[in-house]
Amino acid sequence: MEHARPLVIAHDEVMLDEILRVAAAVGCETQRAPDLLAARPRWPDAPLVLVDEQAVDGEVELPRRPGILLITKGAPDSRTWRRAFRAGVEGVVSLPEDESALASALADVVDGPGLPGGRIIGVLGGRGGAGASVLAAATALVACRTDPGGLLVDCDPLSGGIDALLGAENTEGLRWPELRPGAGRLSMPALLESLPEFRYHGLRLPFLSCHRNGDGPTGQGVAAVVEAGRRAGRTVVCDLPRHLDGPGLAVIARADLVIVVIPAEMRACLAARRVVKQLGDPSGRVRLVVRGPAPGDLEPSVAAGAIGLPLLTSMAVERQLDREIERGNFLPRPRGALMETARLIVDRSQSTQVLAA
Repeated sequence: MEHARPLVIAHDEVMLDEILRVAAAVGCETQRAPDLLAARPRWPDAPLVLVDEQAVDGEVELPRRPGILLITKGAPDSRTWRRAFRAGVEGVVSLPEDESALASALADVVDGPGLPGGRIIGVLGGRGGAGASVLAAATALVACRTDPGGLLVDCDPLSGGIDALLGAENTEGLRWPELRPGAGRLSMPALLESLPEFRYHGLRLPFLSCHRNGDGPTGQGVAAVVEAGRRAGRTVVCDLPRHLDGPGLAVIARADLVIVVIPAEMRACLAARRVVKQLGDPSGRVRLVVRGPAPGDLEPSVAAGAIGLPLLTSMAVERQLDREIERGNFLPRPRGALMETARLIVDRSQSTQVLAA
């Protein structure tokens, strides 16, 4: 529908190109009018109106309405502010300095109002080989049973790629080296169109994987992706590296719940204590998952006490699943220990979010 698209009235061709470039970056289609007079029929119903200085520098007056932005080159001067006041604009956006603000306004049109229920879950291993990636993938699958679903984000460039764990290396779609979002907003519908999907028992899980070749994610990129998922009401599950850098810290700062997973070994407890120190003040958002059996009969509650984290649960190892993953098949049993733990994590993230609100 035409009136669902932002209305652009720009006389300056360079300015027009910049506006259209930002709109394309967030997946927002626009409609254009050559001047204010021609814009009159579409003026009341457009969700957003973008005008440049030349467009408002005339005698045509239109009814006041919300959602008008004046787009300028460089910092606005007093004359620009007078034009803005006369035209009834809500804000002035200076390009290129305020490009992220323009992108956010256009992304709001694409995404619509933010949906409730969006949450972010980080999963990391207390030591190498703890099974964090497997648990993160299972948790994202469980989240797909909620509405509007889950999103799995690989934040560990040294893990070999979450797509390899899923057996989806050849599934078409963007990986982190091809997706380089900046600090601005991302449109979730546009992002979903570009990402690969993993299918499991009728579920469709979109995922964003690192790649064997190419750069991993940046902190700004991860922040843009997880915030887009949260605004869209999705449960975003992030597979985190043990050594937290920009991408990992971006998730920790936003997470509703952080899961540390370890095998039931005292050496793993010692390693996990160092990992947990990186989390800073988690404000009660961090929980421990212990994988058994324990070779030395270490009780999960004792492991939790040694690390200094509340115990969420313990779970048995599924040997058959480990063998299937080696063959390129990620097919956890729907009622197995892994998926039951994943369900508990999703449920806990919901209650944690309620308490935080």
